[in-house]
Amino acid sequence: MSLGLKANLGQFTLLVIINAFVGALVGFYSLVSLIGQRDFALTSNTVILSYIFSFGVTKAVCNYYAGKLADKYGRRRLLIVGWLLGLPVPLVVIFAPDWSWIVAANVLLGVNQGFAWSMTVIMKIDLVGPAKRGLALGLNEFAGYIAVSLTLLLSGYLAVIYSLRPEPFYFGLLFAALGLGLSVVKVKETKHHVLLETQLNESSHSGQSAYANPAPKSIFSFTTLQDRALSSSCVAGLVNNLIFGMSMGLFPLFFASKGLDVDSINLIKAFYPGIWGVLQLATGPSSDRLGRKWMIVSGQLVQAGGIWLIVLSSGVFSWILASGLIGLGTALVYPTLLAAVSDVADPKWRGAALGTYRFWRDMGYAVGAVVSGVVADFFGIAFSISVVGFVALSSALLVALRMYETKRS
Repeated sequence: MSLGLKANLGQFTLLVIINAFVGALVGFYSLVSLIGQRDFALTSNTVILSYIFSFGVTKAVCNYYAGKLADKYGRRRLLIVGWLLGLPVPLVVIFAPDWSWIVAANVLLGVNQGFAWSMTVIMKIDLVGPAKRGLALGLNEFAGYIAVSLTLLLSGYLAVIYSLRPEPFYFGLLFAALGLGLSVVKVKETKHHVLLETQLNESSHSGQSAYANPAPKSIFSFTTLQDRALSSSCVAGLVNNLIFGMSMGLFPLFFASKGLDVDSINLIKAFYPGIWGVLQLATGPSSDRLGRKWMIVSGQLVQAGGIWLIVLSSGVFSWILASGLIGLGTALVYPTLLAAVSDVADPKWRGAALGTYRFWRDMGYAVGAVVSGVVADFFGIAFSISVVGFVALSSALLVALRMYETKRS
């Protein structure tokens, strides 16, 4: 047993593929806002975005406990549990007789994403060790969000050819079954790699850990409030997913109000996770060389610019450009935040720290659903989208002023 990408290439590649299936399951849910508006005749933006709220809260809570449970019981078991709970999600959406079923389906989807995506992240970090964290996380998030982008395109195409449901969700059922099958048959436990990294770290520092050592009961508060880099990462992560949640809920309604069909809407939206996914192949390893802090700051500034361009421009080409800018900003931020948290956290409590970070990051879905939905109902969708741009700008300033550089030379 050894650490490193080359030494663990087979399992690492398998986990990349599995995370693509995790991301693919999310991509089809870009249709849910339109299903609420057209199939269930919902008129309130707040009510329509309730499915994102239920998804975000559930995923955030599961992320938090996933980290702790992974440290205690192992990664593979939680990965399988995540897939078992994700398997029925497409079926619930297909047969939903009212909106409450859609909300319930997104609770299950949140559990699936909280457990399955968390485990692919933690397991890759376990395998590669400290030297290539940015690269590992870039590859992981590349697979997940490229899959989101491709399924956005596929679901839009199927919705135009057939209908909003059930046809697009048949593929969701297929991807869930494949993810579960591979996890059961092929995935191996990686928890023992943590012990090896801990031993190597202590040996290289003459028995003294290079990491902070909070008491187990204080890891949540240490990550959320006490450590400047970890707490800044939590805020930036929350804002990042607030943006993504807002885009999933409000962008389809905004573009539909401009007269675009479902295929065109999903084409524009696909550029966001598509650019995000591809560029993480570069931004993840770049953060290993250049550091984490200023990539996060610059990424959130670009996100803000892309969001404002959505509102200020018109026409499909301009909106594709704006969507791509948001994707570029997110590519700079997303794997870098995960790597920054992993830099600070000792291997022995890394799972709990990542769980805490991912709890706050994915609470961004819920916060974004509530805030953007309420603001849209009172002041309009365009104004609500603009407000989220100012939130991204504020987060960039916070990271610039509060966070320290976490990458050790």
